[in-house]
Amino acid sequence: MTVDLTNVFQQIDGDYDNLKELLREAVAIQSVSGDPSKRDETIRMVHWMKEKLETIGTVCELADLGTQELEGKTVKLPPVLLGTLGNDKNKKTLLVYGHLDVQPAAKSDGWDTEPFELVEKDGKLFGRGSSDDKGPVLCWLHAIRAAQKNNIELPVNVKFCFEGMEESGSVGLPELLEREKDRFLAGVDFVCISDSYWLGTKKPCLTYGLRGICSFFVEVTGIKQDLHSGVFGGVIHEPLQDLMWVMAQLTTVDNRIKIPGLYEQVAPLSAAEEKTYDDIEFDVAEFRDSVGATHLPTEDKKTLLLRRWREPSLAFHGIEGAFYGPGEKTVIPSKVIGKFSIRIVPDMDPEEVNRLTVEYLNKVWAERGSPNIFKPRPGHSAKPWVVDVNDSNFLAGARAMKRVHGVEPDRIREGCSIPITLTFQELTGKSVLLLPLGAADDMAHSQNEKNNKWNYVEGVKTLLAYIMELGSA
Repeated sequence: MTVDLTNVFQQIDGDYDNLKELLREAVAIQSVSGDPSKRDETIRMVHWMKEKLETIGTVCELADLGTQELEGKTVKLPPVLLGTLGNDKNKKTLLVYGHLDVQPAAKSDGWDTEPFELVEKDGKLFGRGSSDDKGPVLCWLHAIRAAQKNNIELPVNVKFCFEGMEESGSVGLPELLEREKDRFLAGVDFVCISDSYWLGTKKPCLTYGLRGICSFFVEVTGIKQDLHSGVFGGVIHEPLQDLMWVMAQLTTVDNRIKIPGLYEQVAPLSAAEEKTYDDIEFDVAEFRDSVGATHLPTEDKKTLLLRRWREPSLAFHGIEGAFYGPGEKTVIPSKVIGKFSIRIVPDMDPEEVNRLTVEYLNKVWAERGSPNIFKPRPGHSAKPWVVDVNDSNFLAGARAMKRVHGVEPDRIREGCSIPITLTFQELTGKSVLLLPLGAADDMAHSQNEKNNKWNYVEGVKTLLAYIMELGSA
C-alpha cells in the first residue's frame, strides 16, 4: 500500500532552516582527503556524521583502514563509517553509499565566497561539498528523520557506508568491503548511490551507466638537468618538444582518438538503444554556454550524448616537470611526464586498452626519431558499468522521482567513473541505483560549488519516496 507523503513533504519544506544548518556545519569541516594537513579534519567529519546517524537510531561502527604514505608523511586513513538501521528479517535491506571528503578549495582559486563557509545567494547554497557529496549524504539523514517524526515505519532495513577517501581514490575501501562481504554486506537487496548529477538543470534523471577509465603517463628524458634555453636552445634534443609532439598524435581536432583498435572494442549500438536518445531532454546551447565554450565538436544532440556516454574519449591533464607558474622561466626541462586518460565504455577491456595505447605510443615515438629516452606506462584503471533499467531497484527510483517531480525521469548514462559502483555490484550480487539529486551546473570539484536550495529540499523528499517505494520492489 502506498503511504501518503503529502503532509510529510510539507513539513520538509518548513524544516528548511534545520536542513541548511546541518549543511552549514558539514561544509565548515575542511575534510580535504588529499591534503595531509587536513587529515584530522577528514577524520573529524566521519565522527561528526556518525553522531548524526546515531540520533536516528543507527547502530554505527568505525572500520579502521590503517595508514598511508602521503607527501612523504605517514598519515592515518579516515575510518569508514558503517551503520545499520533496522534488523527486521521480514524486510529487505537497502545499502546506501556516500562520501564525506571533498576536493581542495581556497578563495584565491577564484571562489566568490569562502569555500568552507556555506553562503546562500539567489536560491543557491555555495560551499565546498554542498553538492559533492555532503549535501546528498545529509538528504538521507533528513529523509529518515522526517519519516520518524511522522511515525512512518520504513519498509526496509537501511545500511550506510560512508567513506572519507573517495576524492583520493577510495584508498582501502575495496579491500574492506571484500572482507565485509559475508558480514556487513550480507543480506543486502538494494544499493543506492547519490553522487552524480542531472543532465540539465530542470528535469530529473536516473543513471544506468558509467564510463570506466584508463590513465597513462608518458615520460621523456634526455639531459641530466634543466638547462638555459639561450645557451643550449637549438643544440640539444628537448624532452618537452618530444612530449608535446607525441601527445599531439593521440587525437584529432574534433576529439576523435587516433589509437587503432579502440573504437572496434565498443559494444554495438542497437536501434532500440539509439532511439532512447531521441526523447532525452537536453539543450545543447545551454550545455555549451554552461562550460563557457564558443563552439563544440558537434552541435547535434544525439551525437553529443553518444560521445559523452556511449563512446570512449581521451583527455589531457597536464605535464609534470614543465614550468607552469606566472611569469617566465626560460629553461629547458630535463625530464617531463605527460598525463592523460581514456574513458572507456562497454565492451572495452582495460588491459587491452592499455596494451593498444602503449603500443601506439611506442610506434609514434619511433616515427619521431628522437634519441631521448621514452617511457610510456599505464596508471590506474576502472571498468565501465551498466545496469538493467527494468530492474526493481531502478524502477523504484523512477517511481520516486515521478512522485516528487511529477515527470518521468530521463534514463541517462554518465561520462565519469565511480569505480566503487562496480565493487558493490560484484560483492552483493545486486543492482546499484545511481540516483542523482544535484543539477548539472553545481560545479562539483570547481570554483563556486553549489547546491540549489530547491534541489536540496526536493532531494530529501526524493530519497524518502525512494525508500518507501522499495517496500513494493
